[in-house]
Amino acid sequence: MSRDHNHHDHAGHSHGTIDYGKAFAIGVSLNLAYVIVQVVFGIRANSVALLADAAHNLSDVLGLALAWGAIVLAKRRPTQRFTYGLRGSSILAALANGAFLLLVTGGIVWEAVQRLFDPAPVSGKTVIAIAALGIVINLGTALLFRAGRKDDLNIRGAYLHMAADAAVSLGVVLAGIGIVFTGWLWLDPTVSLIVGAVIVFGTWGLLRDSVRLALDAVPEGIEIDRVRSYLAALPGVTELHDLHIWGMSTTENALTVHLVMPEGHPGDPFVANVCQHVRDAFRIGHTTIQVETDPAHPCELAPEHVV
Repeated sequence: MSRDHNHHDHAGHSHGTIDYGKAFAIGVSLNLAYVIVQVVFGIRANSVALLADAAHNLSDVLGLALAWGAIVLAKRRPTQRFTYGLRGSSILAALANGAFLLLVTGGIVWEAVQRLFDPAPVSGKTVIAIAALGIVINLGTALLFRAGRKDDLNIRGAYLHMAADAAVSLGVVLAGIGIVFTGWLWLDPTVSLIVGAVIVFGTWGLLRDSVRLALDAVPEGIEIDRVRSYLAALPGVTELHDLHIWGMSTTENALTVHLVMPEGHPGDPFVANVCQHVRDAFRIGHTTIQVETDPAHPCELAPEHVV
């Protein structure tokens, strides 16, 4: 017998139910306007750091829009084709954000290396003013997503994008100050390279976690051995197999397992209590339990290597 429980639970993630639509709308609008300002003044100032930051900010505008769209899609009701709904789109958005950010960073590094060998005059004061504005905008946008960054990989991606932008803008400000006081044009591309390294370091974890979720790995923070030990110690359980735990989305986790109970099926209250404990203790909100009572007919999925 199988039992699915807590269809509408969000895996114990209290922040997963927050509506970030307004935060995304504000973030996209502010950053899109800022990109236009950066491009205009970056061309006037002849600053590759400022233009690189504009390209990076544009990627983040697209990333925010992608994450926003994924959250909207995740709320759509299940259909006969997509029986889990479109929750998994949030995982795809997090994966795309991480990959896109690394790709844009590669473009920044390429341009910066070229400028190291061929320095060009830069208007340091313009660079300082525009980049300082970017710090304010990016930090403000990052704060909009700060509350959900630990519970939702998609929100974490948006937060990291904005925090990385603030770091980029700070680096550009420092480059502008250095150019104004020293005239060293190589500071502009050098700072771009340093910031690029910082972005790669900060983005790698996001990309790693989103790839794992896309491959149905056990979500971060869930120890499968603890779950297995709990289930194996349940009264009447002599064996368990076909245990799988995966992320249905960036906020919702699921579990399936077969429990061998020769004394007979313990009844719905037992299954309901197990599902409740799994949700509360392990933050897994979608649990399906199959109880097997006849050892004479072993399950073909019992071998550990069979999935």
